[in-house]
Amino acid sequence: MAKPMKPITIQRLNTINRLFYQTTATEFDATRGKPWPGWETLVPYIQRDHNGETFSVLDVGCGNGRFGAYMADALKLEIDYHGLDNNEALLKSAETTLRDAPGLAYTLERRDIVLNPPEVGEFDLVAAFGLIHHIPGYANRQTFVRQLAARVRPGGVLAFACWRFYDYDRFRKRLVDWPEDLAPVVEKNDYLLDWRRGDVAWRYCHYVDDAEHDTLVSASGLQEIHRYRADGANNRTNQYSLLRKS
Repeated sequence: MAKPMKPITIQRLNTINRLFYQTTATEFDATRGKPWPGWETLVPYIQRDHNGETFSVLDVGCGNGRFGAYMADALKLEIDYHGLDNNEALLKSAETTLRDAPGLAYTLERRDIVLNPPEVGEFDLVAAFGLIHHIPGYANRQTFVRQLAARVRPGGVLAFACWRFYDYDRFRKRLVDWPEDLAPVVEKNDYLLDWRRGDVAWRYCHYVDDAEHDTLVSASGLQEIHRYRADGANNRTNQYSLLRKS
C-alpha cells in the first residue's frame, strides 16, 4: 500500500490551486454560467414529501453558487443553502447569483476545505462537484469523502462527481511537467494542467479512475443508489455517485 501523502506536499498542491483560482476567478466564473446536465439526473433522488419542511443543502466548493440557484429552480421548495469556497471573488459572484433565487435562504462561507473540511451540521443533500480532483492524496480523498458523509442527515444524499479529464485527448494536451521538487512526491494520476483563457495559470488535478472511484464510494460508508456519466461535449466528462445515508 502506498504511503500517505506528506502534509507538506498536500499544502503545496493546495497552494497551487488557491493561486490558480485567484488568477483565473473572473475567466473561470465566465465559463461556469450554466447548470451541468448531470444535475438533472440527481433531482428525482432527492425530491420527497417535506410536509412544509425546508430542504437543506451543503455545497462544498460552491464556486459562483450556480448549483444553489439550480436547486431553487428545480426543486420548487424552501431551501436552506450553505456554500463553502476558498475564493473571495467567486463567493462574491455567488452572492449575486443567489440573492434573487426564489425560496432560497443562503449562507456563504469562505473556507479552505482541503485544510479545514466542514465538521458540523446535517443536511438533506451534501454536494461536491468540480472538487474531488483538487483534493491531494489517495488516502486524504477517502478521508474527505467520509467527512462529507458525516454531514448527511439520515435519509439524505451525498452527491459527488469525479472529473474524468484524462480520458480525453483535448485535456491530455494541457498537461505540463511537474516542477523538479514536486515530481518525486506526487502520486499516480496526479497532473498539472494549464489554463487557456486570460492569464497563464496551472492547476493541480487528480484523475480518479474506476478503481479509485470504487474506494471513495466504499469509504463513504453510505449506500450507492446511482452512478452515471454526464456533462461535457460528449455527456461523459464527469462520473457521478449518489449515496444515501440509511
